[in-house]
Order: sequence, then structure tokens, then C-alpha cells
Amino acid sequence: MSIYAPQTAEAQARRTRTGRILAVLLLLVAAAVVGPQAFASDGPSEPVAVDVYTVGAGETLWDIAAALTSAGDDVRDAMVDIQHLNAMPDTALMAGEQIYLPVE
Repeated sequence: MSIYAPQTAEAQARRTRTGRILAVLLLLVAAAVVGPQAFASDGPSEPVAVDVYTVGAGETLWDIAAALTSAGDDVRDAMVDIQHLNAMPDTALMAGEQIYLPVE
């Protein structure tokens, strides 16, 4: 034999609210556990000597990286280094923008 209790609108709303609160708390706990690891590095990095460079009109990241790259080295590696150093999401540059360039 089963017992059936009618569901009131208030009871349904309370369960929905409780479920949402539990979901938010679960997400916050997951962010607290995983978040710091997302920004952690393997250890302290070596400081890099940099120069500040002002981008000229019509200059591309390729042009700037090619000027820094020694013969026989890959320009793409220099581009990646510059992007990483400046936390650039892509290769877009604007005239007058100041970026950091590694000093060799």
C-alpha cells in the first residue's frame, strides 16, 4: 500500500528553490576546488627582461616577431612568446598600442 500526499503549489516552489540553492552551492564548491588549479603553474617562472614597444601603423605581430627572430629560428615561436608575454588572445594589434617584447 502506498501513501499519496497531494502536491501543493507551495511545496513544489519550496522544492524548486531548494534544488536551485543546492545547485548553486555545488557549483561554488566545484569552483573553489578546481579554480585555483586552473591558474596554478608548475613553479615560479624565470623573470623575463622586456622592452616596451609602440606598434606603428600597418605593423603586424608577424612583422614585429620577424624583426626579433634570429636566422634559422621560427617566427611563429617568437609570435607565441609575444602573445604569451602580453596575454594576447589573438594576433590583432592597433597602431599606438604598447606591447612588451622579450629582450635577448
